[in-house]
Amino acid sequence: MKELILVKNGEIALKGLNRSRFEEILIRNIKWRLRDLGKTTVRRAQSAIYIEPAEPDFYDFDEAISRLQKVFGIVMLSRALVVEKSMEAILSHIGGYCEATLASAKTFKVEAKRSDKRFPLTSPQIAAQAGGKLLSRFPHLKVDVHNPEVTVMVEIRDFGAYIHGGQLHGPGGMPVSSSGQAMVLISGGIDSPVAAYQMAKRGLQLSAVHFVSPPYTSGRALEKVETLCEKLTPYTGRIRFFCVPFTKIQEALREHCPEELFTVLMRRMMMRIAARLAEREGAEALITGESLAQVASQTLPALACTDCAAGMLVLRPLIGMDKTEIIRTSREIGTYETSILPYEDCCTVFTPKHPRTKPKLQFVEQAEAMFDFAPLVEQAIADTEVRYISS
Repeated sequence: MKELILVKNGEIALKGLNRSRFEEILIRNIKWRLRDLGKTTVRRAQSAIYIEPAEPDFYDFDEAISRLQKVFGIVMLSRALVVEKSMEAILSHIGGYCEATLASAKTFKVEAKRSDKRFPLTSPQIAAQAGGKLLSRFPHLKVDVHNPEVTVMVEIRDFGAYIHGGQLHGPGGMPVSSSGQAMVLISGGIDSPVAAYQMAKRGLQLSAVHFVSPPYTSGRALEKVETLCEKLTPYTGRIRFFCVPFTKIQEALREHCPEELFTVLMRRMMMRIAARLAEREGAEALITGESLAQVASQTLPALACTDCAAGMLVLRPLIGMDKTEIIRTSREIGTYETSILPYEDCCTVFTPKHPRTKPKLQFVEQAEAMFDFAPLVEQAIADTEVRYISS
């Protein structure tokens, strides 16, 4: 008899011949998240992943489960007791193991799953016997098969019988790094951390680039962005962070280019720099937190102008979301309170009074040609500071 954590994935099961590669990446990510909690064995079998602590009596299961609930690729997980594959063993242990869960509940049901078809009883028979045992031990309980407070699971698998008091939800999605690499342009606002989260959930390994404009932006603004990245790392894993000095480019834009085009020109410079850094890192796309029509720089013509400067794929996972939806997600992932701290980034301190909402690429490129920005771009890339951020 021992305890372990039983993990189930979702979309990975649909990957056909490539399934094992995705499972291997998920196992690697699980090991990384649990690396400092003690020695564990992580293996896969029968569409599940088994996490077995070397010393279960001293293992922090609650902390492990909390971390695993932020690992993309996991759909369901549970802390489970493993017993011999016999009804005698199941009935002997199910009451004691589920006591803490059922003692304060009013309704329950038992679900059984028999992956090992050699087991002599069917799933309904297993559930009926286990349910009867629990009712005799906890007479205050009532069976509710439609909306129970607690669902007790009994699973008959190759390596034993598994008892657990229901399953917890994981974040779903695909394992981080299974879909490649991308670089997110991260500001201090609400949107870009949510965009980073959404694309990590689709399996992208992330790096991040942030633009600073001292003395117009403060050190507190940079600290705010670093904190946002740190809050993302339980979901994304370690983030390689690029801090780009942007002051000289913004001052040159202000001095030499039409004010109403300043925002779109600034975004084009950011895209160029970010794309260069991304290519250097082996990233295949850029990610932004833009949402269609949210601000003047996020109209279709403005987005088209910035895309032309990127020279690589730009992903905008928030493009069809409204602010309420974005804020709700930011609260769920824990970035909202940091995002609303009142430290301005370089995008806000140089905002024109009347930005052009429908810029034409021809005129944007003409305005850009009024000054040779190439040396400033090269210098900004050369002066970029790089470091890792982890939780």
